[in-house]
Amino acid sequence: MNPHNLLRNVPTSPDLLPGTYLCLAGNEGRNEAELTSYFLSWYQNEKLHKNPMCFPMYNPQRLSDSLALSGANDWDYGKTRLWKAEEENDPALAEKEPDPVRRSSTISMKDINSRTTQVTFGYQDGKKVPKLKEPRSLYCVPRSVVPPKWPVGIDTICPPPLITLKHQPPPFTEEFYRQPPGHNPRILEKIDTDRHEGKVVYQQPLMRFPFYTRSRSEQSLEIGQYPSCKYDDDILRFESRFECGNLFRARKVGPYEYELELRWDYYTMKHTQWFYFRVSNTIAGPTYKFTITNLLKSGSLYNEGMRPLFYSEQNAETKNLGWIRIGHNIHYYKNNLRRKDCKGERYHYSLTWQCQFPHTGDVSYFAHCYPYTYSDLQADLLDIANDPVKSQYVKQRILCHSLGGNMVHLLTVTTPSSHLAEAKQKRAVVVTARVHPGETNSSYMMRGFIRYITGSSPDAKVLRDNFVFKIVPMLNPDGVIVGNYRSSLAARDLNRNYKNPIKDAYPSVWSVKAMIRRMLSEREVVLYCDLHGHSRKMNVFMYGCENKDPSLRLRERVFPNMMGRNTSKFKYSACRFKVQKKKEGTGRIVMWQQMGILNSFTMEATFAGYNNIHFNSRDLEDMGYHFCDTLLDYCDPNTSKVEHVLSSLTRIVKAQFAAKMGKNYEDLKDIALEDLDMSDLESRLGYLLIISIKRAETLNRWRFRQLSFRWSTEITNVAKDQEEVQDTKGEKSDSPAEQET
Repeated sequence: MNPHNLLRNVPTSPDLLPGTYLCLAGNEGRNEAELTSYFLSWYQNEKLHKNPMCFPMYNPQRLSDSLALSGANDWDYGKTRLWKAEEENDPALAEKEPDPVRRSSTISMKDINSRTTQVTFGYQDGKKVPKLKEPRSLYCVPRSVVPPKWPVGIDTICPPPLITLKHQPPPFTEEFYRQPPGHNPRILEKIDTDRHEGKVVYQQPLMRFPFYTRSRSEQSLEIGQYPSCKYDDDILRFESRFECGNLFRARKVGPYEYELELRWDYYTMKHTQWFYFRVSNTIAGPTYKFTITNLLKSGSLYNEGMRPLFYSEQNAETKNLGWIRIGHNIHYYKNNLRRKDCKGERYHYSLTWQCQFPHTGDVSYFAHCYPYTYSDLQADLLDIANDPVKSQYVKQRILCHSLGGNMVHLLTVTTPSSHLAEAKQKRAVVVTARVHPGETNSSYMMRGFIRYITGSSPDAKVLRDNFVFKIVPMLNPDGVIVGNYRSSLAARDLNRNYKNPIKDAYPSVWSVKAMIRRMLSEREVVLYCDLHGHSRKMNVFMYGCENKDPSLRLRERVFPNMMGRNTSKFKYSACRFKVQKKKEGTGRIVMWQQMGILNSFTMEATFAGYNNIHFNSRDLEDMGYHFCDTLLDYCDPNTSKVEHVLSSLTRIVKAQFAAKMGKNYEDLKDIALEDLDMSDLESRLGYLLIISIKRAETLNRWRFRQLSFRWSTEITNVAKDQEEVQDTKGEKSDSPAEQET
């Protein structure tokens, strides 16, 4: 029998190398499992030393399925040989005996274990079935918390803080701080704070390298010791050299007054907003004053009543009390410290607050928001992996490794399908978080989302039965570990590099984009959402992408509107759908423009709260539940809810246009939505008009009258000038010079 006649019956499989075919001839006593073993053994012995990266990608199950579909049971089984495709097309080579160098020897089943460690055997229906191991370094998640890797230049770190009640909310409501009557933050602007008087009591070592070079494991670093809880003097001891910590320098400028400086994001000279540090040797009774002097943002929620977070180890032991809001005389204002990262006269901003420590000799912590570290994420994922029920429908993999060598986790949550056709009918939902390290509230929303979607409630089971959830809970683990606010170790904002990501510089962004592209070839992605935190707005809201397709007009606003109907913490009126050019590199716009995902959102959670009440960790986790609840309503086979929301949105949009044009709603009732430009409602001019009206309402009556009189005077002068111009144009000039003038 000519072996080349059998080549036409062998299917072309993506598991084989390009330009190769499998030829089988000989014994009939072999089954498909043994055939797979033969191929695996040859593959390792003949090709593994030439192209070692190809062998882990081979899937024996796919080969067995392709052989079964092509009538492999009618073949004669025997020795395994590899033939080049050009030999099949050359008649001269067909009559020749194959080169003995390229012929693989027959390998028995007994020798497989001794020749390879990539194949394991299990029993199925009483038969021994070979399976290929998954490469541990690529996909498998470790069964314990892996210590983070730190960039070279950081030589000493401290053990993790002893915070036992990190996720426990307080048992009481925490209201905003109310400024006293007559408060004016402009009075505090440019106070004399650039002399740097006082004693430096803490300072981190400077980074020795101007850019990232490499990382090393935590075991190779020196472990520092925390300061003692109590000393004989009255000087506070500061520390921030732990995971997620950020404090560069502390200076004592008064008996109980300290000036603090935050560390810039590594390898940059900007992004100072996140702070998290340890304080010891406290004294109960005196009022301490802390001032952070090198903030960059011109506005802050601290002027709207937000308070810093505080944690006391003695409160946790004696009162079972975790993170709480603390502070009074809170001000955020411009100082006279000139910025060095930009040109011109631009200055830093200061945040100051006063507080009293509850215990003497206590260890306390201050933070901008509830900390959530890389180790906290690993602990939460490890609990899911060790749960015998959740591990059946939650598959954890390593999406990639970050620039610093830390793991970027990927969770796939869905009910296992018994048939391939059933699995392909499921639509996909992609949720990511923590692309900005300092926005820790996004991790708590993600934590609530994961806990609900993996829970035992009937609604969670319905979601798992109908959707495939792809979850990346921490996109920027390097920045989280070192305590950055916005950047990665590449000194770039990852959420501005989705458009054309560089794999070596932004591996997590590149991998997420590639994962979504592969998924779109298999199934529909019904929703993409990236979770963030916001430092200037209240409530929770979304940014979306306005759709220009007339048949899908306002469809991108349905999901956020439903979210606002399901919870009062979500404010639909704060949502924006304008696609700005400067934001074209963000995840939501790239997924909408390049991937064609209609529902592409960024969900923003405030650092403060809503209705003059602070958000706690449980409130943020509840947003994960409301997100899933809204997803059920949006994807309900009964579309009555969606149609009702669409009709309501149509009325709202037309009413807004009518108010802007000075007309009644009835005048625009019959106008189609295609004739209206939604971006006009979110233009900068309209926003400034609303802000000016709100500011005018807060002025007293005398000031408002004075402002109105000035406006009316200016309008009258402009009208007179226009009349004079018209009169001048109407007069006839006698000379050509006058006409030219």
